[in-house]
Amino acid sequence: MGLSFPWPASQGEWLAWVCAAITVLSGLFFLFAPRAGLRFLRLQTMPAHPEALSESRGTIAGFYLGIGLSCVLLAQPLLYMALGFSWGFTAFGRLVSMLSDKGATLYNIFAFVLEIVLAALPLAFAFGFLP
Repeated sequence: MGLSFPWPASQGEWLAWVCAAITVLSGLFFLFAPRAGLRFLRLQTMPAHPEALSESRGTIAGFYLGIGLSCVLLAQPLLYMALGFSWGFTAFGRLVSMLSDKGATLYNIFAFVLEIVLAALPLAFAFGFLP
């Protein structure tokens, strides 16, 4: 049995695949440059707690790489659905924070819109709205 790379075949699958690739690239960024990644998210570690970097590498990078690579390497509609739901709940969490924590900054609004797009495209493909 040969191993083949499942190349996207339709426009909808390409859009879902691009979202998965962006997720993988984000995961690689947090894995290999956690301080820069945290600065990009407007967060910083305290010198007394270097374990915060392992949280970035483990929790953020691990999740992004796991779900993103699963989608890219296996190309299954249910995996794209999981990717879309993950980004959707990320956007929902940001929205709750913007409403309850008074965090409606330009950065958060831009990130919210980006997360909605990253959720919508794989979900639209998985549910058959995009061919």
